[in-house]
Amino acid sequence: MADTVLYEMADGLATITLNRPEAMNALDTPTKAALRDVLREAAADQAVRAVLLTGTGRAFCVGQDLKEHIGTHLGGERAAGARTMSTVTEHYNPVVTAIATMPKPVLAAVNGVAAGAGAGFAFAADYRIVSETASFNTSFAGVALSVDSGVSWTLPRLIGHGRAMDLLMFPRKITAPEALELGIAQQVVPAEQLSAATAEVAQRLAEGPTIAYAAIKESLAYGAGHSLVETLAKENELQERAGRSEDHRIAVEAFLNKQSPRYLGR
Repeated sequence: MADTVLYEMADGLATITLNRPEAMNALDTPTKAALRDVLREAAADQAVRAVLLTGTGRAFCVGQDLKEHIGTHLGGERAAGARTMSTVTEHYNPVVTAIATMPKPVLAAVNGVAAGAGAGFAFAADYRIVSETASFNTSFAGVALSVDSGVSWTLPRLIGHGRAMDLLMFPRKITAPEALELGIAQQVVPAEQLSAATAEVAQRLAEGPTIAYAAIKESLAYGAGHSLVETLAKENELQERAGRSEDHRIAVEAFLNKQSPRYLGR
């Protein structure tokens, strides 16, 4: 794995840290490939019960490394469009798919600027804790590009179509308080409290009922694109799965015995 992406697993929590602080965690090819691969690893690892995604330095992630983009993707020859933007299919789509579909919760600790694809990765997470000094920016139209990294799917679901269109057509800095007001952030905390607040939520997720979390995540994603009747059938399917889990039995027994449950993640 590239040293621009750090990976640590402890007590059921996988922590993935973007580590190019000198470049504000901009996404060059080695970083994108490493992030894609480590997210897939975390998704497949049954010992991982929750994932924390964050960055080092002043930024969460400012998106595509434009210096590399100009030199490698655009070049001096204006390569064919499909090859020029192949990073979308090779990197961004798999990263967002892994975040959004893995059967475990993903928490984004937004420590600084999240722009372009970096914002897209944060939007794809299930929960966002944001430093009060952090900000978001969709950025794409500012460099004459359409959206990628799932933003056309995630952002309207977070804040509504009209607001999403405004932020995409007219990119600007979205401060942490505005992100909270819009519904992008679930929590905003002082910068010096981000680590502690993140650790508390991450621990709760890692110790929680993993199968139930996975079902909730799948149910919300399914309901976003299906009818009420179809969604009710999906809810039934997922509820039956959760009801057969050991965690459900443990939770019911703990409730009846007035104890705190200790979930197993199965």
